[in-house]
Amino acid sequence: MPRSPADIVLPPGSSRWPEPMREQLSGLLKPAGVLVPIVERGVELSLLLTQRSAELKHHAGQVSFPGGSMEAHDDDVLATALRETEEEIGIQPHQVSVVGYLHTMPTITGYAVTPVVGLVSSVVELTIDRSEVESAFEVPLSFLLSAENAIHTEWDAGGRKVPMVEFRWEGQRIWGATAFMILSLRKIILNQ
Repeated sequence: MPRSPADIVLPPGSSRWPEPMREQLSGLLKPAGVLVPIVERGVELSLLLTQRSAELKHHAGQVSFPGGSMEAHDDDVLATALRETEEEIGIQPHQVSVVGYLHTMPTITGYAVTPVVGLVSSVVELTIDRSEVESAFEVPLSFLLSAENAIHTEWDAGGRKVPMVEFRWEGQRIWGATAFMILSLRKIILNQ
């Protein structure tokens, strides 16, 4: 676990981002935690993702990992990630075997997000809070580990083209912070 939930690592290529964007991402950020749930399906593994509700203030309708902002009663970002996961999709903390953490990363909405990687059994039943999550779905980890499935594209950031990677799975677009977290996990798994 990171020593401080606000110690961020900027994504590769961020030096090419517009200066105001870099300043915003390195300013005062609110700690947050997400769970990167790896579901065990026999010998196959998959990542469990959510599509956020279209009614949310930030990142409405986007694909993300379950999680959210750290609250005063959370002991650390692990507690945050597990609490938020239970609230959003019903996976209880005792149903997650934490295996590690990815680097804390900034988001353009002002958060320092720490991804908590955890194993979840395939027998866990989801209870989706529709006020926060539209749906949940799984993507085979083998699909995300294959470099040929990473789509290299650009994002317009204040008139400047910023390189970005995204994944497409069964009509879902996985991009932004979520795609960056997947790329970070992939580097660790593939020992790159």
